Amino acid sequence: MSQNAVVGQSGGPTAAINATLVGSIRESLQNTDINKIYGMLNGIEGLLDGNIKILNDIFEKEEDLRLLEHTPSAALGSCRLKLPDSNENENIYKKIFEILSEKDIKYFFYVGGNDSMDTVKKLSDYAEKNNIDLKVIGVPKTIDNDLNGTDHSPGYGSAAKYIATTIRELSIDNAVYSQKSVLIIEIMGRDTGWLTASSTLPRLGGDGNNGADLLYLPEAAFDSEKYISDIEKQFE
Repeated sequence: MSQNAVVGQSGGPTAAINATLVGSIRESLQNTDINKIYGMLNGIEGLLDGNIKILNDIFEKEEDLRLLEHTPSAALGSCRLKLPDSNENENIYKKIFEILSEKDIKYFFYVGGNDSMDTVKKLSDYAEKNNIDLKVIGVPKTIDNDLNGTDHSPGYGSAAKYIATTIRELSIDNAVYSQKSVLIIEIMGRDTGWLTASSTLPRLGGDGNNGADLLYLPEAAFDSEKYISDIEKQFE
């Protein structure tokens, strides 16, 4: 008997997050075990609010999926809701699974990064603990590139390219003045330095532009005195 699926996006939007969404939608539409595919508007938050749309009719044409693949940001909207532990607050889980049961949803796809995968694990654990027939699938997306078990995640490449381009432009702008200056740039990445490391990519250009001179990654302990000393040496 055909069953239904639901897909949602969570966390920060990227230039590639909709391509990841398309993969989930396309495979669900082609799977004969899946009848309807629902979209959560604003992730798990939207599901709790009953804000769900049927995607079958919206994406019945392949050309619509191809268009979505190249559309930036999060088409279904996003959220930052982090689920509590089920032992501390089971009511929110009961509500989620009541909604899923009402719509005969047996497949749950969630596109996102660390916090989204945390949601995936909590829902999967709750379903298993309570013998609920639900397959919960985490679909990786994060600019931080910090998901365990992945070489690189969708979202990192486009963000790394953006940072490399920005650093290169800033370096060129900073070099046009006779007066010396220090340019300090803070880059995202949660607890990992992949994005910071991508600021060295302009060095590969071969045009004398060296990109960032000094890198400080969150994986290494930060020494403020050495930091000042490094800047002074570079400044000279």
